[in-house]
Amino acid sequence: MMPCDKRVSCRKDNPMEDIKRYKDYWPQYLREHSRPATRASHYFQTTLGGLAILYSLWTLNIWMLLATLVVIFIWALLTHLLIEKNKPAAATHPFWWSVLNDIRMLVHFATGTLEAELRAAGVTQRSKQ
Repeated sequence: MMPCDKRVSCRKDNPMEDIKRYKDYWPQYLREHSRPATRASHYFQTTLGGLAILYSLWTLNIWMLLATLVVIFIWALLTHLLIEKNKPAAATHPFWWSVLNDIRMLVHFATGTLEAELRAAGVTQRSKQ
């Protein structure tokens, strides 16, 4: 598979259409998050959003829960449109696959194993275009 870099798009025509199983989604998910700034935004969003969701469930505040979900979705959409220059991966597959992969990416980052995962998925470091 061709690595992602600033000269080559990480997307085929629609690479997500071919993916039918969650385990096959992970490498493409990483390619859809090839820029460090995109990943950093997702770490922040996943951490704060997760805490807000837990707090809203703890306090049984349905309005806070709904508002948090909307803010998380808009944040991810803007991150992909403005930084990564693509559509969020959740737009083409079950939403929970992306949620699980957001958490998975954060765990790999926190444990220092993300670089190996990115290399295995064919992602090279991308900065500004």
